[in-house]
Amino acid sequence: MCGIAGIHGEIGGIDTQEVASKMLEKLTHRGPDAQGVFVSEEIVLAHRRLSIIDLSVSSNQPFTNSSGRFSLVFNGELYNYKELKSQLNYNFTTNSDTEVVLAAYEEWGADCCRRFNGMFAFAIWDKVEKSLFIARDRMGIKPLYFYNSNNLLVFASEIRALLESGLVPKKLNKNALIDYVRYQTVHAPETIIEGVEMLPAGHYIKICADELETGKYWSILDNYSQRSQTQSRAEIKHNIRSLLKKSVERRLVSDVPFGAFLSGGIDSSVIVGLMSEVAENNVKTFCVTFEEEEFSEAKYARMIADKFGTTHQEIKLTPNDFLKDLPFALSAMDHPSGDGPNTYVVSKATKEAGVSMALSGLGGDELFAGYDIFKRSLDLESKKFLNSFPKILRQLGGGLLKTFRPSVATDKINEILKGDRIHFEYTYPVSRQVTMDNELIKMFNREQLPKNAVFSHLNNNVGVGSSGISLPVLSKVSFAEMTTYMQNVLLRDTDQMSMAHSLEVRVPFLDHELVEYVFGISDAIKYPNYAKQLLVESVGDLLPPEIVQRPKMGFTLPWEQWMKGDLKSFCEERIEKFAKRQEVNEDYIMRNWDSFLSGHKSIKWSKLWYLIVLENWLTENEIE
Repeated sequence: MCGIAGIHGEIGGIDTQEVASKMLEKLTHRGPDAQGVFVSEEIVLAHRRLSIIDLSVSSNQPFTNSSGRFSLVFNGELYNYKELKSQLNYNFTTNSDTEVVLAAYEEWGADCCRRFNGMFAFAIWDKVEKSLFIARDRMGIKPLYFYNSNNLLVFASEIRALLESGLVPKKLNKNALIDYVRYQTVHAPETIIEGVEMLPAGHYIKICADELETGKYWSILDNYSQRSQTQSRAEIKHNIRSLLKKSVERRLVSDVPFGAFLSGGIDSSVIVGLMSEVAENNVKTFCVTFEEEEFSEAKYARMIADKFGTTHQEIKLTPNDFLKDLPFALSAMDHPSGDGPNTYVVSKATKEAGVSMALSGLGGDELFAGYDIFKRSLDLESKKFLNSFPKILRQLGGGLLKTFRPSVATDKINEILKGDRIHFEYTYPVSRQVTMDNELIKMFNREQLPKNAVFSHLNNNVGVGSSGISLPVLSKVSFAEMTTYMQNVLLRDTDQMSMAHSLEVRVPFLDHELVEYVFGISDAIKYPNYAKQLLVESVGDLLPPEIVQRPKMGFTLPWEQWMKGDLKSFCEERIEKFAKRQEVNEDYIMRNWDSFLSGHKSIKWSKLWYLIVLENWLTENEIE
């Protein structure tokens, strides 16, 4: 795992060494083991290395092949590199996956991405063709940001490295600001910085002779498997277990100590159980525990640790531990997010225990219908009869419900009933929305809001006439969850918070072969009568009944108390500064802040906290 950066185009007037040094300085936490810079004609490639596979200096980057034609910077891991290595007619000089990426591109060109199983973002310069090729993994696990203007393309693993280059204007993306307040994140390809884009998952960029080509080499909608349609439930469960075990086994390739996050929930317990079957050495596991017994997952994590004989470490935390680390967690954010400090604290403790790579259960809920929204979406499908009612009657019903039973839930029901028709690509964006549009109109000095990014994304991909229309409903929800909330919040937070401590996190549930298979499974087979039923049945021998039947834990940090006490001056300074921004209605923001301080129940701490986080990030990074 590493940090990469680069510049392509007319670099003659740029002090390339100085710019590269500045960008690498911002990426030090991603790769403390080595750094390097490659400069040639119209290209700069820069790299910070976190050594995980082949720790020798011969695998340092930028990496150039023996002929000198191709040079590479690579962030991530290629899990099937040994398999690919045996297929390539190439004189290898290292044991690294890095060299396999370069050899694969030399042999297969852009098609190499379809052969890779891993998480990655990389850039390859072809000296002969004078072309630059940049690609990102299928599931969007590793980030890649770029800015393209004035005959220059600047790219990096982090936005802050782009900003540090001095080549990217530090301007707020005003439409993305609305997206952030709607969903507490900005959805790719947009970012909070004007002109800076995130390369979408499963995509590549190729620049040759001043022509920029963007291509898509993989999408779940074009690649999901229909094998399960002719298979029995028993066969499907067998295949899921086999694919998941293979995924875990692939992700144990490492030349450094590794472990796993273990909460004692279904997903992390499955991963640890499979690790114990395939790992050569004793597995190390880590669990965050709390003093408040009713909120602590410790006993469930210990149950799994005892079952599989792991070397288990409990990370005991108090609310004050979070409070103490909060400034560092906020400073570690590469892109503002409404969440993330939890991952920062766990990653810090894991790294301090001597582990440089850990497996996570992230993705299990999204793939195996683990959230309530899966059932709700199926239920809404059964209520399409409401479309036969005139729109004005639906609006009247929604308005009455909102008036007599005011709540966030009735606000969303009212919004759904106001639509032209009830359909998934409209109901899902509303159900996941944090701030409703009527609030946004009051909050910002705008007569019209930009299009809802989640609605546009779903309408284009699983709406009427799209390639995803034939997906099972539960798989449509999986698609929505994975390509919006998971990619733009969970994976981004995991990457930036773990890499803040030079810790690599691998996610077996997001192996593309497993994802492709599960997406094709019918709703009748996948429907969860209880949490993630199909997953539990597929690996049932791994999970004690206590884990499957355990109650949901509801530990909540005392944010409201902090924001009115220990963090009040911090929060007030930032909320006042945010309120004074040109795009914002100052009176509306400050009224909400005053209402919150006075204990008004309609103003939740979370509605203000993510604005405070945003302003903190904008201020720290000097964004206009």
